[in-house]
This record gives sequence, structure tokens and C-alpha cells, in this order.
Amino acid sequence: MTGNMNHGRYDHTASVLTNGKVLVTGGTGNDYASISELYDPSTGTWTITGSMIYARHGHTASLLENGKVLVAGGVATVYIAELYDPLSGTWMSTGRLKHPRFRHTASVLANGQVLVIGGYASLYLNSTELYDASKGNWSNTGNMNYARSYHTAAILTNGKVLVAGGIGNRFQNSAELYDPSTRTWIMTGSMNYMRSYHKTAVLKNGKVLVAGGRDAKGFSLNSVELYNPSTETWTMIDSMNNERYDSTVCVLTNGTVLITGGYYGGYVNSTDLYDPLTRTWENTGKEHPNGGATLIPTYYNQFLCLSNENIHLFLNFF
Repeated sequence: MTGNMNHGRYDHTASVLTNGKVLVTGGTGNDYASISELYDPSTGTWTITGSMIYARHGHTASLLENGKVLVAGGVATVYIAELYDPLSGTWMSTGRLKHPRFRHTASVLANGQVLVIGGYASLYLNSTELYDASKGNWSNTGNMNYARSYHTAAILTNGKVLVAGGIGNRFQNSAELYDPSTRTWIMTGSMNYMRSYHKTAVLKNGKVLVAGGRDAKGFSLNSVELYNPSTETWTMIDSMNNERYDSTVCVLTNGTVLITGGYYGGYVNSTDLYDPLTRTWENTGKEHPNGGATLIPTYYNQFLCLSNENIHLFLNFF
């Protein structure tokens, strides 16, 4: 256990800054939150920093090459984007998205632009757009073949972006690839299971792991699949020990994948560890019940799990 945040929240974002501190923004607790906080791993303490201009949850936060943090979309302020400057501890507006959205994803591309994908705003979206950090503006890019929210997005080693699953007009097992050089989407192999609220991680071998989620009947999943970018196919591997959706995932420095918390008929307090070398799962013990939490690596060989006001610290000893 480490120091508690000043304000309880969930459905927030957390970003590791270039100075090693962790910026937590937005979320919802008693109300939508505009308050932001900084965690210092060297002292285990939290301090309040500048508040966002607009309260929001269901948004995204992306660390830019210049060290600033881009926050986009979210409930209550679905059009608005803001930038956090760690040097001044303040926020400023940085244009309006072309399409309002929340429950979308945001991926920082190799060229420094931020690709915002899908989401929901009165209807499920297939639109995607790019944020140019050098100009501070937004532009439309190619539409996905399928509208989707509650999906995942992963940047492959070849620079393309893999989007998988989610909810659109129906639950999706489809997957698509975005090519930044052509700004277009093409279909790739479909997953074996329809799933939303799942989690994804890019392994050190370049393959993409997708784990858990919810199916079309609302059941939690423990099934796991691997995407091979070379063959554009998915392969089922051993399932997690525990069903879970809306969990947290992080690739550890030794290449293993840690999955914590989530929901399964209630909050899940178990953790699962995947070893890509043996392709097996290990139950690593229990944490305090966490759903909709955030798991992030720090620069101190630790992992920080944020949920409501509860903060848990994992040493990276796996």
C-alpha cells in the first residue's frame, strides 16, 4: 500500500511523465472530476496539480513527444481536448475533436501524431481522427470498416495499429489495421471470440495478446488469444485462471504480462501472470478488489494500481 489520492475516482486516466511522476486525470466519484493529481514514486505521496478546464471521464490521455499530456473526449466534454504542461502544472485547450466521443482509444504513432479511434456519442462511431502536436489541430483520417466502442488498440512493431473487438451495432470479433502511411483501414483476421471490455498487450516478440472481456450475453471471459502480425491470424492459448472484464494489464520488464482486478459478478481481487516463453498462466495472489482500475509502470521498478482512493504498489520482481 502507498499513499492515497486526495480524491476517490474511477474511470480516470494515469500517465507516466518524463520526470517519472504519474499524472492522474478526471474520472468519476461523487461527481465528474476535473481535479488532477501527481504521484511521486520516490516519496509515495500525492499532490494536487492544476485542474482540467472541463470535468470528464471515459476520456483518453496520451503522453506526447514534447512531454505534455493530451486529454481528449470523455463524458460531459466529448468535443474538447486539453494539454497538460508538467513544467507549469497547468492545462490549456487544444482544439475540438471533429467528432464528439467517449469510450474511444488513443494511440501515439511513430510520427508523433495521436490517432483517436471510434467510441460512442449517441451512436457507435467508425470515425477516426489525428491530432498534430506540432500544430495543435485535429483532422479526419480514414474510417474503420466497423463502428465500435469498448475496443482495444495496439501499436504493432511495424507501426500499424491493430484494433480488435468492442461493441458496435453488435458485439465484435472483427479486427482492423490502420496504416499511417496511407491513412486507411483494412480488415485483418477475426478473433475467435466476440469480446468487449477486454485488454490487450504487445509482447516483446511482436505478437499481440488479447485477454478476457465480456461476450454478447454479458458473461465474463477468461479466454485468451494471440495475434500474429506476420500471418494476420489469431490463435487460442491457455485461458486465465480467472474470468474478468475491465481489468488492467501491463507488460513487465522481463516480458511477462500482469493482469489484475476487473469485474466478474463483482470486483475481482485476483491477479494472473502470463509467461510468453511457456505460454502458461500463474495465479500470483490477491489484491484489494479493483474494477475499472489503472495499472501503470513507474521508473522505480514498481507498478502502481489506482482504484478509487486505494493505491497499491507492486514490486517488479516477477
